[in-house]
Amino acid sequence: MINKFVQNIADAMAGIRDGAVVLLGGFGSIGQPAALIDGLIEQGAKELTVVSNNAGVGRTGLARLLDLGRVRKIVCSFPRTADPVVFEELYRAGRIELEIVPQGTMAERIRAAGAGIPAFFTATAVGTKLAAGKEEREIAGRKYLLENALGGDVALVEAWEADRWGNLTYRSSARNFNPIMATAAKLTIAQAQHIVDLGALDPEKIVTPGVYVTRVLHVPYGEPMVT
Repeated sequence: MINKFVQNIADAMAGIRDGAVVLLGGFGSIGQPAALIDGLIEQGAKELTVVSNNAGVGRTGLARLLDLGRVRKIVCSFPRTADPVVFEELYRAGRIELEIVPQGTMAERIRAAGAGIPAFFTATAVGTKLAAGKEEREIAGRKYLLENALGGDVALVEAWEADRWGNLTYRSSARNFNPIMATAAKLTIAQAQHIVDLGALDPEKIVTPGVYVTRVLHVPYGEPMVT
């Protein structure tokens, strides 16, 4: 019987190795797998490369992971947010690497990894500092840059509902990077606000099929969804 539910955070985070590339879902705090990030902190993996929309806020969650010296490199679109104190301290001290990727390009690089597409051309960032070292090609009179797919060893995502097969739904704007990241990692771990019986999810509302999901942890918070 397929049952991807795990009973605790330690089981959810088991096997994440030092040096892993970790995809973190969410747009700011919306749709961010906060419990799984805290679990990663407790799990102890280090020398991580983190792919995220931003570089953390304050000194909690992702920022705490950085503050503990566990992240070697961060790939993001917005390294400076409302309160990027930890990232700025580390970056100015030369203790963390940064790769800035325009948000649309980052989303497409992740989606490409999940789809088995090794690279693609885009006009974004042509003629800017972000084009340094990248292959440039002219197609139909316009210049494009070659961008490589961006997959991960682990994806940590936040879902609204999940069943024991790992089928996931998302609520409103929490459906941001989570679905594409779930497809682009070797190990996908989801925290779900609500768990439902197998067959209870409307197939038309399932965004991430369970074939992409390895483990599901129930993290109950928020109000029941009104249908």
